[in-house]
Amino acid sequence: MESIHLTDLEAAINHWRQRAPSGPGASLSPQVAALAEVYARMVYQRQDAVEARELGDAAMRAWLDWWETTPDTPCIAICSTSQGDEVCTGCGRSFDEVQHWLAYTPVQKRAVWRRITAQGTAWRFNRYAERARSAGGITSSE
Repeated sequence: MESIHLTDLEAAINHWRQRAPSGPGASLSPQVAALAEVYARMVYQRQDAVEARELGDAAMRAWLDWWETTPDTPCIAICSTSQGDEVCTGCGRSFDEVQHWLAYTPVQKRAVWRRITAQGTAWRFNRYAERARSAGGITSSE
């Protein structure tokens, strides 16, 4: 069961709103309209996630196009799983997540990103990340 979180839909909507602002008469771009329909239904039903298969073709395409603009991997090139740790101290992913990352779908990858961001315990979220950002190793969008 793969689901997309409300915050990812918000991010995708905001991405498309910046990329394709409303035209005359405040008409929405096709991407925003497709995503907004799903978003509104989720808010009305008080859901924080929606099954990816329930998105519909237009909304899924818009979400995937947004996803392509996000960093693919949380890796910061300090992998402690190679040293035997079950969870990488650098990025926060489990050994299995690191090993199978390339086989994950975009929806699965975003779920991992959400979890490690919420936990905020990996080095990518502490002062190391600030130093790496200033050295050009990590962009501010990560």
